[in-house]
Amino acid sequence: MEFTLPAETRQWRDELRRFLAAELPPGFSGSDDYFDDEAQLPFARQFMRKLGDRRWLAPAWPERFGGMGKTPIEQLVLNEELAYHRAPHGGRLFTLGIVGPTLLIHANDEQKERWLPKMASGEEWWCQGFSEPGSGSDLASMQTHAVRDGDDWVINGTKIWSSNAHAADKMMVLARTNQGEPKHKGISAFVVDMKSPGVTVAPIDNMAYRRDFNQTFFDDVRVPAANLFGGEGQGWYAATTTLDFERSNIAAISGARRTVHDLIAWAKERRPGGRPWDKPAVRDRLSELYIEAEIGRLIAYRTVWMQARGEVPNAEASIGKVWFAMLGIKVANAGVDLMGPYGQLTRGSKWAQLQGRVQMSYLLAVAGPIGGGTAEIQRNIIAQRGFGLPRG
Repeated sequence: MEFTLPAETRQWRDELRRFLAAELPPGFSGSDDYFDDEAQLPFARQFMRKLGDRRWLAPAWPERFGGMGKTPIEQLVLNEELAYHRAPHGGRLFTLGIVGPTLLIHANDEQKERWLPKMASGEEWWCQGFSEPGSGSDLASMQTHAVRDGDDWVINGTKIWSSNAHAADKMMVLARTNQGEPKHKGISAFVVDMKSPGVTVAPIDNMAYRRDFNQTFFDDVRVPAANLFGGEGQGWYAATTTLDFERSNIAAISGARRTVHDLIAWAKERRPGGRPWDKPAVRDRLSELYIEAEIGRLIAYRTVWMQARGEVPNAEASIGKVWFAMLGIKVANAGVDLMGPYGQLTRGSKWAQLQGRVQMSYLLAVAGPIGGGTAEIQRNIIAQRGFGLPRG
């Protein structure tokens, strides 16, 4: 089997790397969270606009919407390089990796012309409103509802775990528009301007003291009828498309792969107690992580390869989701174990190793098997849709 990318795609990767070398400051290692770092946020937005000016943010999108008309493979290469170099990602994951592709499939032409170019230029960042306090893995049990009133829909309810909602310009929101339908029906998808009256975003600080998540409240929020996309009552189909894109994201795998490479380089450094790399147990553990990171990369490549063929990866995307979630925990645990007490220090301490990334990863990795769909749900999808096993 040939795993080599076409020459044109390899040239595209080289061009991206030259751009990153020129635009990122010397010694740049990325911020832990651009959304929660007010000093870094302007730089992140500026960096994204530079990519947008080159039409590089969404290379697989049609040129009429700000893309380059390339394939999902080029989009994968972009996401992989940005994540590996820890470059500012802005709203890339949700805006261009999730919501944008969903709109390409389900929105009408007028809506695509209205929303997609501003995504591709880096002008607008988006988020999504799916989960609710009582509707996580059972997403279809959502209670947020929308009622038609003239030329508007009026939305009431709340969404939780809204990643980066505090920095987003717009949100893709699922709301129930027909209470009498079965729970998987009667749901519609809307685009809501985050500056609309009645929208309130409250932070949810995690144990790493980062604002990755928010709770978003909708109090009589009026949304133009033209902002409903995919058809009334068809929101569940848009949701499943969105989740398939979310679970096929290579950026997470690429970030873990970079951390593994950093841990290997750290272990090879000479220090007073000797080189950790000289211990067979250390070499074995890091070698295993290196192999698992490469496997995760190939899983992500396969998923995008299916997308390039016009297929919708479902069980394959869930395989990648489960693999990365467990890999993230393994990498973080290995880093803390290898560094001992130093691995528990945060960024800002002069004794922190790798700028405190290991400690941060250790605190955040435990949420990996939960966010974006629990590992248990993913395994059900793999069993039922991948292997054709009966429902239990």
